[in-house]
Amino acid sequence: MNSLYHYDIHLPANMEQGRKYPVVFTLHGKGSNEKNMFGLVSPLSEQAIIIGIRGNLPLGAGYQYYELVSLGNPVRSVFDDSVKGLRAFIDDATEQYPIDPEKRYVLGFSQGAILAMTLALTMGDALKGIVALNGYVPGFVKEEYPLRNLDKVSVFASHGEFDSVFPIRIGHETKAYLEERAPLLTFKVYPADHGVTEENARDVLNWIRRDAGLDLGEEGEAR
Repeated sequence: MNSLYHYDIHLPANMEQGRKYPVVFTLHGKGSNEKNMFGLVSPLSEQAIIIGIRGNLPLGAGYQYYELVSLGNPVRSVFDDSVKGLRAFIDDATEQYPIDPEKRYVLGFSQGAILAMTLALTMGDALKGIVALNGYVPGFVKEEYPLRNLDKVSVFASHGEFDSVFPIRIGHETKAYLEERAPLLTFKVYPADHGVTEENARDVLNWIRRDAGLDLGEEGEAR
């Protein structure tokens, strides 16, 4: 696949010929890489395709999708290019791999969560759902982007109660904004800093499994 982005892909081990599979595209946080989020969703890899997308801008030993003017203030032109590039990547991957276009999910943490929410707001029901962990929606996205209807888009958003990067106030503002636009919203707060707790990870897995119609283990727990 010809793309601006390097990526890490995991296909189900026992894929059936002619079958289309749900996909989870993962977007990492600032300074990380395309493999960082796989551990969170690896239990889904027997029933879904997992594609980790690496930011195309080097940052220290890792990568980022866009640069910042200051904390919480993306460089607009670079951010715009990233959103366009990721939309194209999602569509190209859907053409190349056996992906069910009606079961496409984007999961992101921090910078990746910001992009996941922006992609949902701009792609609408071209996505089945998103998971946004410890992020926010930039003001210029709310005010200047052409936004799509989210009535059919499932959204799981969460925030750390003690987040030292994006304070919990930002999480509550994000919840209020999404509540007005996404009727299929699940929002949770966890006793964490800027990270993902075991409970948060378990809730994400179970949410994706239920929303995508994947198998559940005993008592509804993700297998």
